[in-house]
Amino acid sequence: MKIKKFMAPNMSEAMKQIRLELGDQAVILNSKVVQRKGFLGFMKKRNIEVIAAVDPDAGKNSPVLTAPARGEKPARAPDASVRSEKESLQKEIAALKKVVQEVSKFANPAYQKYPLPIQKRLNAGSQQGLDESLLLVIGDALYEEWEKANGNLTEDEILKQAKALLQKKLAHLTYGGSRKKYVNLIGPTGVGKTTTLAKMAAQAVLEKKEKIAFITTDTYRIAAIEQLKTYANLLNVPLEVVYKLSDFKKAIEKFSDFDRVFIDTAGRNYRELQYVRELSGLIDFHAEMETFLTLSLTMKEKDMKAVFDSFQSIRIDRFIFTKLDETSTYGAAINLMEQYGKGCAYVTNGQDVPDDMLEATPGIFAEYVFGENDK
Repeated sequence: MKIKKFMAPNMSEAMKQIRLELGDQAVILNSKVVQRKGFLGFMKKRNIEVIAAVDPDAGKNSPVLTAPARGEKPARAPDASVRSEKESLQKEIAALKKVVQEVSKFANPAYQKYPLPIQKRLNAGSQQGLDESLLLVIGDALYEEWEKANGNLTEDEILKQAKALLQKKLAHLTYGGSRKKYVNLIGPTGVGKTTTLAKMAAQAVLEKKEKIAFITTDTYRIAAIEQLKTYANLLNVPLEVVYKLSDFKKAIEKFSDFDRVFIDTAGRNYRELQYVRELSGLIDFHAEMETFLTLSLTMKEKDMKAVFDSFQSIRIDRFIFTKLDETSTYGAAINLMEQYGKGCAYVTNGQDVPDDMLEATPGIFAEYVFGENDK
C-alpha cells in the first residue's frame, strides 16, 4: 500500500495531484483544512491537506480457487479477496440505503401532484428549511416548464430552472453593503458582530481606500473592546468607546470628515425588550445610518424571528447572515428575508479577516439552497 500526503489550495487541485501521482485507483484516507499562520486571522490562507493511498496490486486478477483434492484441506482465501467481498457487500448496503432515502424524500403529500424529478427538487428545498408555500410556487412554475417540454426535462435542467426561479423570487429585495456613512451592526450575543464589522472595515480600507473609524457601545465585555482596539491598531484607524448618547454624538462630530464610521454594539438577549430600549437610548439612529441585523444561521429560525420582532422600534435595513460554514441548511435566511421584506448585505463563512465574507446576491442564496449542498 502506497500512502502519500498532498497539499493544495482546494479539493479540485488536490484530486488532480492525486490522479497524477497515484492514478485513478487511489482512495482518500483523510482530508482536512489547514491554515498558514497569520496574526489575528488577517490574510490567512486556507489549504486542503489530503492523505491518499493506492494498492499497487489493485485491479489485478484474483487467483482462481479450485476445489480441493480428496484429503486436502480447503485453500484459505487471501486477505485481499476477503476485503474485496466485504467492500462489495458494503457498497450494496449503501446502495439500498440510498434507494430507501430517495423513496422517503417523496413522502410529502403536497408534492405528489408533481412528476418525480420535480418532487426530488422540492424535497431538497424542504430539507434546506425553505417555507412550503414558497416551494409550492416554485413547484407550479417548474410543472409549467415540464408540460411545455412534454416531460422531456432532465434533472439538471430542472435544477437550473429551480435556481433561476428562486433567484427571481428574491430579486425585489435590496442586497449588498452599506450605501451610507454610518454602518451599525446589531444582533444577539455570539453571532460574530465584531469580527464581521472588522471584515467590512478592512475591505473599506484595503480595497476602497476609505478613511474610516470605529465606534463601540459594547462596554459590557472588556474583551470585546480590546478585540476592536486590536483591529483598529492593525488598520491604523481611530476608535471611540461610548457609554451614553452624549458620548455617541461627540464621536459622530469627531468623525464628521471621515468616509465611513463602523459602529459595534453589545451582544445581548434582544428578545428582552429592555435591552432594545437601552440600545435606542445609546445610539442616534439618524438618516445617514444603515443598520444591519446580524444573525447566525446556526440559530433556530423561530429565535431569529423573535429577535427581529423585538427590533420593531428600530429601522433595520438589511440582514447579515454569519456562520454559513457551521451549518448545512440555509432556508431560514430566505424565509426571513421573504417574511420581513428585507434583503441581505453580506454572508460570512469563516473567521478570517478580511476574507470569509461575501457580498450577498439572490444568486448566492439560490446556489446555497439548490446547489451542491442538496446532493
